[in-house]
Amino acid sequence: MSRDTQLKERWEKLVDILSNQFSQGEDLDLDAIIYLIGVQELGKVHREFKKDEKLNLMHIAICRLLEPYGFYEFDFFDAEGWPHYKVKEELPPLKAGEQSVLMKEAIVNYFLERELID
Repeated sequence: MSRDTQLKERWEKLVDILSNQFSQGEDLDLDAIIYLIGVQELGKVHREFKKDEKLNLMHIAICRLLEPYGFYEFDFFDAEGWPHYKVKEELPPLKAGEQSVLMKEAIVNYFLERELID
């Protein structure tokens, strides 16, 4: 099976699992899944977040997802328990489609590590 086919199948399975758990019948999009990962990484799952906090959660998720690729490195937790990352290497310029594939691959790998999918 080609790498692209395997990624597509894993992505669809992951979207199905997460949508069934966190949505009312609608498939979650890439941004919603990134947000969920941010909440997971923060570890404060049972609370409401303000708009700016939601953006920060997405930033946390992106840093965590791209950490294995060498773009970010965990730095510290602040006094409120929010993780902070530092840039190790700037992301290369990517087209929108390339960004989407990179993020989907990183998300699939994140959930493979957690054994939610195989």
